[in-house]
This record gives sequence, C-alpha cells and structure tokens, in this order.
Amino acid sequence: MALTAEHCEACRPGAPMVTADEELQLKPQIPDWEVIEVEGVRRLQRTFRFKGWMLAVQFADAVAQLAEEEDHHPTILLEWGKVTVTWWTHAVKGLHRNDFIMAARTDQLLSHSTGSNQAI
Repeated sequence: MALTAEHCEACRPGAPMVTADEELQLKPQIPDWEVIEVEGVRRLQRTFRFKGWMLAVQFADAVAQLAEEEDHHPTILLEWGKVTVTWWTHAVKGLHRNDFIMAARTDQLLSHSTGSNQAI
C-alpha cells in the first residue's frame, strides 16, 4: 500500500521502531528525504524551497494542518523561501512507520497546497 494512503496509528513508548529492512522498503517512497541522526535519534528531514515568504508560510501551515489531523507533529523550520520539516516519533526515540507515512503525505501536500510550479 502507498504510504500516502495510510494514516498514523497511536504510538506509545515501547512501540516498535522501523527495522533496517523496513526502512529500505519504505525509503524509495520518499526519495527526497534524508535520514539524519540528532543526539542519537534517527529522523527524517527534508528542506522544501519556494519562490517567496508567503508560499513557504502557506506550505508550513498545510504541514501543520496535516500534523494536527494525524496527531503526529514534526519540527517545522520556516525561513524566507524555505521550509525544513523533520519527522520522528518522540515516544520511541526514533523512526516509526508513522514518520514515513507523514513524510510521504508531506510530499503530497506540495502539489496540493502551493501548486507544484511554485516550489523550486
């Protein structure tokens, strides 16, 4: 099933993180996302670039709305013409399937909220 068709599940401390094999299977669906590590915690991160401030603000707002609907909240860094989104699951201190779902759904927002011709 495509990650964009999935929804987040409630996640509690001790829920399983994605395995290395699962990560290899899921990553091709979100090829523009990097796996980074911050203070020993693996995260998904991508920077989106736009042709101005308000386009970046609109995209950040769309990500915030999606996060609220799924009750899974990222770090969003908003700058002029740029939005960096970082997903990870606090409860498991690492990557859960929810993070891959939300990364894919964030990518999907790009064409729906700002128009794909407005991003660079």
